[in-house]
Amino acid sequence: MVRRFGQIIKAKPDGLADYKKWHANPMQGVNEMIKECGLKNYSIFSRGDYLFAYFEYEGEDFDADMAKMAADPATQRWWDVVKPLMQPLEDRAEGEFWSDMEEIYHLD
Repeated sequence: MVRRFGQIIKAKPDGLADYKKWHANPMQGVNEMIKECGLKNYSIFSRGDYLFAYFEYEGEDFDADMAKMAADPATQRWWDVVKPLMQPLEDRAEGEFWSDMEEIYHLD
């Protein structure tokens, strides 16, 4: 079964250009780990300072796959570069960096 995710965060006012630059050519190993952890059809869009991410998860254990990704040295180096460029939303749930969004409509 495919699970779909929409998430939102803000880029820091002085971070959006660098965020776009880094995503134009991700570090080696980042895209590979995303795929290895069952994420597919991953896209990030921007509008002003807001960033919107969409992805689909096709694995068996989302929490375990996200823990695997978080433990990956390449992913950790990537996050060390891109996370300082972002600003989590003030109303995010406890423990969230990117804020999860509620899916209200889908058409295949």
